[in-house]
Amino acid sequence: MTTPERLQLYGAEISYFTAKVRGYLQWKGLPFDEVPADARVYREVILPRVGFPVIPVVTLPDGQTLQDSTDIIDALESLHPEPSLSPPSPLQRWLARMLELYGDEWLLIPAMHYRWHHNRDWAVQAFGALSAPELPPQAQRELGERKAAPFARAAELLGAVPAMHAAIEASYEALLLELDAHFTSWPWMLGKRPSVADFGLFGPLYAHQYRDPTSGAIMRALAPRLVAWVERLRDGRASGQDEGTADEQVPDTLLPVLRRQMREQMPELADTAERFTAWLQAHPGEPVPRTLGLHDFTIDGCTAPRIVRPYALWMLQRAREAYLILDGNDRLRADALLDATGGALFRDFPDPVPLRRDGMSVAPASG
Repeated sequence: MTTPERLQLYGAEISYFTAKVRGYLQWKGLPFDEVPADARVYREVILPRVGFPVIPVVTLPDGQTLQDSTDIIDALESLHPEPSLSPPSPLQRWLARMLELYGDEWLLIPAMHYRWHHNRDWAVQAFGALSAPELPPQAQRELGERKAAPFARAAELLGAVPAMHAAIEASYEALLLELDAHFTSWPWMLGKRPSVADFGLFGPLYAHQYRDPTSGAIMRALAPRLVAWVERLRDGRASGQDEGTADEQVPDTLLPVLRRQMREQMPELADTAERFTAWLQAHPGEPVPRTLGLHDFTIDGCTAPRIVRPYALWMLQRAREAYLILDGNDRLRADALLDATGGALFRDFPDPVPLRRDGMSVAPASG
């Protein structure tokens, strides 16, 4: 049952980006009702309000509709600034955006790989149960096969082709160990309280990897402290009392994670920027499609094609803006951190034109 005085979150437990928004809403203590996005909700709420089938969607008591997990959180932060999601220092705010970029855009690859290549039967049944909870299990499964097919195909489009499976798994399981080591010393990604870095990583690490049975077993075996972080964020709420005073320290335990991001994600983003700029020059004034063909990416020495996604450049732009406004000692510390993590490509990134989000793609901000 929904209540008009409360936020309404239309999403799903199995949804990557619903998890990001739900975790944020719970931590902020914002009153909300979560409405499972079944076929009726898509037909009667999401399509009329948004225009295309997507979750999560949040509606406000005044009737405003928010879509896209990043925009949802930004909008709600402006309306409810306390307790603040923003880390205390400009340097940490930049790092929070970097880690949000990593969680939102790069951890899609292992999340989709493990779901559709190790948890497919479970996921198909879950899709069917979400879409038509009134149907018996066998009918749900048949429906789930149809509903899940585009997502299963997306795993390979994102790069999880058979030749990359071993490399994706080796990189992801090494990341689990790196995060587990971090959470040995720190309760949250940037110290003593959550930030957008935590919620960005929570999307894949909870909705796909913790909840899906095979992936969950791997996480519990390799990274029990990471599991504890997932459960704190799943169950937690800001108290203003027990999280301590935030500080400006950058945990050394994040260096391996940042090295992995710089090594794997930055070359792919740089090539995306180059291809996007060339596309804009060849198609002036045209709407930017969701994908611009295929290009190669590399993980652990293995290379394969994946789709070129301009949307990722909008997420990168947010991190670049947070970096470019750094000055003085903050810029020196940021550049030292980039030097220590192989981040020269980020520091000297070939930025495309300024962008705005446009549905599920982007557009030049001036357009």
